[in-house]
Order: sequence, then C-alpha cells, then structure tokens
Amino acid sequence: MSGVSSFTEVPVIDVSGLRSPDPDRQRQVVDRLGWAGREVGFCYITGTGMAPELFDALLAATKRFFALPMDVKMRSYIGNSTCHRGYVPEGEEVFSGGTVDRKEAFDTGLDLPADDPDYLAGNPLLGPNQWPDQPGFADAVSAYYAEVLELGRLLLSGFALALGEPPESFQRAVTKPPSQLRLIHYPHDADARDAVGIGAHTDYECFTLLKPTAPGLEVLNGAGEWIDVPPLPDAFVVNIGDMMETWTNGKFVATTHRVRKVREERYSFPLFFCVDYSTRIAPLPRFVSADQPARPGFVAGEHLFAQTAQSFSYLKRRLAAGDLVLPDGSLALSSFGQQARQARA
Repeated sequence: MSGVSSFTEVPVIDVSGLRSPDPDRQRQVVDRLGWAGREVGFCYITGTGMAPELFDALLAATKRFFALPMDVKMRSYIGNSTCHRGYVPEGEEVFSGGTVDRKEAFDTGLDLPADDPDYLAGNPLLGPNQWPDQPGFADAVSAYYAEVLELGRLLLSGFALALGEPPESFQRAVTKPPSQLRLIHYPHDADARDAVGIGAHTDYECFTLLKPTAPGLEVLNGAGEWIDVPPLPDAFVVNIGDMMETWTNGKFVATTHRVRKVREERYSFPLFFCVDYSTRIAPLPRFVSADQPARPGFVAGEHLFAQTAQSFSYLKRRLAAGDLVLPDGSLALSSFGQQARQARA
C-alpha cells in the first residue's frame, strides 16, 4: 500500500530538470518526486541553484541573535505579536502528548506592511515580521526567505505534475501565503536522552524545505522504525505536509518526524511552504473512489492556525481566556502521518 513502506533511507533527487526545456528530464524528476511522496514522504533535493552565500549569511545572523542575553531576545517574544512572528523561548511550543523539545526559535514569514488589509482585518498568520534590533538580521533573513520561497514554488509545480495536474494548478493559490521560515537553535545538551515519540509531529502545510547544520532529524517509516536523515552538502530535506496528504486523499504521506535528543549544538532552518490562507484543501477527484472515499477537507490557513494554536503556550492562553476561538471543524494534533495511520489500523 502506498505510503507505508519500510524504507531505510531517504532518496536524493536532483530537481534541476524541473527547469529544463527537455520534457524527458522534467518527467524523470516528476516521477521521482511522486515515488518519494507515495513511499517515503521525505526526500533530499539537490540542483536547486540557490547561492550558498544566502545560507551563510542567514546562519551568521541567527547565531548572533541566539547568543544575545535572554532579556534582549524576549523583547521580540512571539506572544507580543498578533500574527505569530518573533522569538520562541524554550518550552513555548508543546507537541501532541505534551512533549517539549530542548530548543529556541525565531519565527518569520512574508513581511507585509502594517496597513495590509488582511492584517488589519485580524488575520492571525499574515502581517509584518517582528524584527529584533540587530544590524543585518532582517536583511539576511529576508534575502534567504525570498529565494527559498521561489524554490518552493518550483517544487510545487513539480508535485502538481506528479499528481497529474497542470504545473500551474496550485501556483494560482500562492499569492500571499502564510509560509513560515523558522530559525531554530538546539543548544549543546550534555544530558540529552532519547525517548520514544519525543517531539514527534507532522508539518501542517504543503511541504517543508529544511536546511540543518548537524544530525538529529529522524523520520518514522511504515514499520514504526525511526530512520536517520543526516544533512547532506548542498541539499535540502523535503517532507510532505498535511495539505499534500489531503490533496492526494492519503496517497502521499505527511510523514511523522522528530529531532533526536543529541548533545551537539544544532541550527535548523525549515521553510513551511503553504498556499494562501483562504485556499480550500480537499482531495483531488482522481484520488477518490468507492474504495477510497474522500477525507474531510479544510481551509488551509484555518488548519495551519488551529494546529499552531494547539501547540504554542501563548496561543493556548488566549484560547483559554476566550480571546481566540479555533475554527469550526479543527483537527486535533497528530491527525496526519504514520502515527495517525497506525492509530487507525
């Protein structure tokens, strides 16, 4: 059955062919993306064309920020934001089952002006970034964000072709997406200990483009085994998210993953690629049959916000106080991926 293979390694796919005028080269990449989506839910991609200097500048700015005193970092606390942007201290984010990772983060997105109509209307995920007062930080992060978002657009076209859709079919829904770039710091931890399921989750969006600096990422295969996904030079790690799983009615899998408890200091930079907030996500007709009835659909931004609100402490406090309300039909955490499949089995 698709999506439950007992893979032992993550495939490497050169995506440069997606830009090729040669249809055979393009089809080779598309077929590989489709296979990876069905059988693994993860892959490495190379041949992206992104300048390495962009990542170098991002990493340097990130290290400078996380080296600041806590009181300085907390001036940009995400709880001060009304559109989920800013510093995330250790313990702020709690996954399904109450697990907490030893990490801190800084969350950014499409940097919209303060008079953006969606922001003024109270959209919880669209608006201006909350930048720290650190020279060069906003420039380095913004430059990387712009390029990796364009790479995401290219990959989205490849996935559309892999699903039998025109390459531009999903692109029409990427005009002002709540795609988030996270800057994550896992500090050195001499007492690191693994525990089953710690920090295990799926990503909520279409897919994720990740650049880590050290090992630690693990992905859950169909046999319930955790498989290492170490960083490869000049490669991004890509994993399928909840929205792609829904579009394919479960043919593609939002594979459950975690960061192993490692002692080594680690930086990680995921771009969670999403379609526009109001986009309706539902199974494509080609993946629905009498044997495979359509799974429930959802609005992209509402799903993303609901999952976020159930895992961040500052948002849970707002929910408890009645200042926020989850959208109707919101799904619980861990409703996708291998853990959800195994729970239903």
